[in-house]
Amino acid sequence: MTRRIQIYDTSLRDGSQGEGINFSLEDKLAITRRLDEAGIDFVEGGYPLSNEKDAQYFVRAAELRLQYTTVCAFGMTRRKGVKPSEDPGMKALLQSGAKVLTIVGKTSSFHVTEVLRVSLEENLAMIRETIEYLRGESRQVFYDAEHFFDGWKLDPDYAKLTIQTAARAGAGIIVLCDTNGGTMPEEISELVRAAQNATASANVPVGIHTHNDCDLGVANSLAAVDAGAVQVQGTINGIGERCGNADLVSVIGNLRLKKGDRYDLLSGPGVKHLTELSRFVYETANMSYRPSQAFVGSSAFAHKGGMHVHAVARAASSYEHIEPETVGNERRILVSELSGRANIKERIKPKELAQDAELVKNVLARIVELENRGYQFEAADASFDLLVWKLAGKMKPHFERLHYHVNVECNTDGSLETEATVKLRIDDEVRHEVSEGDGPVNALDAALRKALLHRYPQLEEMTLVDYKVRVINSEAGTAAGVRVVIESRDDKEIWGTVGVSENVIEASWLALCDSFEYMLSKG
Repeated sequence: MTRRIQIYDTSLRDGSQGEGINFSLEDKLAITRRLDEAGIDFVEGGYPLSNEKDAQYFVRAAELRLQYTTVCAFGMTRRKGVKPSEDPGMKALLQSGAKVLTIVGKTSSFHVTEVLRVSLEENLAMIRETIEYLRGESRQVFYDAEHFFDGWKLDPDYAKLTIQTAARAGAGIIVLCDTNGGTMPEEISELVRAAQNATASANVPVGIHTHNDCDLGVANSLAAVDAGAVQVQGTINGIGERCGNADLVSVIGNLRLKKGDRYDLLSGPGVKHLTELSRFVYETANMSYRPSQAFVGSSAFAHKGGMHVHAVARAASSYEHIEPETVGNERRILVSELSGRANIKERIKPKELAQDAELVKNVLARIVELENRGYQFEAADASFDLLVWKLAGKMKPHFERLHYHVNVECNTDGSLETEATVKLRIDDEVRHEVSEGDGPVNALDAALRKALLHRYPQLEEMTLVDYKVRVINSEAGTAAGVRVVIESRDDKEIWGTVGVSENVIEASWLALCDSFEYMLSKG
């Protein structure tokens, strides 16, 4: 028999408290739809009393046609000395229209007396009266026991009394919060069992909400589930305050794929959406992906060492714990100076070229030579493909550079003007074009397009989406070589190109030309 585990996402509330993260109303609605598509059970939309955006979210969320997800509103116990029916927080929660209300209350006697500044008895009354009032308004209540683990270790009798009070008042679940993120997995297991025993008479289960301050958010969540917790709260990609929350991507991946014989979770397609969901949240939050992120990172199934690639080609399970497609990810074979011929053969397109042993040998030698000069091809798949096609004699350049010039002028008011001139030969025709831009690379891009578009109108579909510069030999100071990596896309794929030079403009030009050549050569 498998045990059902509820997945409760708080990316839109707890996650948005992370440094540099700010979701618009439309962002929050879009993420809610994606969470529903992945089969997440509960989504905490926000704290309706805190700001107008969160209040509006619940109005708009009620219009969404969600198939699997229940939207929850977050709030706190009533204020001291105020009846629940007169408390602004209670009114905002009820006005949100959410069917599930998540209430946070104090578990630690230290926080009750020193932070909340009320008596221990008043805190118990605040917990009890808040839950009873909301239950009387026909709402389901989840109770978040804040600082549960620290509170229990400080004063177990009082911590026990707070969760028993919440259970007897009608909370549907008691969520044990490792608010400071400092609890060890063995302590989590022990105290989850203790909490279960404390609430058993009321027949109320427990859940878990961990933070990642010791890099144990996922491990602690899994330990809690193994100890009996039926709900896991966390965020997509582990975003959140300080070091973040438990990463639900890893929690889900481990529970479903590693412990699937014991636990049942998610509805619908489930884990197949994890990579897509993870990257969507990163994009929406304007954050960079974590390449090494478990299950969904771009490096999670990337192989670089020649011995590894050789083994994976024969049996993928030799160096992969699951099939990448299970979570919507993909296998990547990297090429570098560490590569063996197996890497090169796996990466060469089209596959018939990979059977040419002499070509493979020449490509590997050229890769080693270029990496000694500062090139890297791990994020420059298109430059690698162009290199192969050139060495195989399968590619004729679509244009030849005759001259380029970039001019940047600073006006007396501090404003900048950038202009690029490009002179190309396309077959027997010479094109000489000039264009302005927001910077030298943008101006070069615009001038290059202007020179090529009349002959290659398909370039209209190509856009530059990312630009990175890395100093290669920093000990050379301002004379150091630089590596430029450009990421481009059309409506079918994304590709990377690389250029290296002691001049950042030349490095950018090389990467830019590779991007244009790849677009024109890939058919």
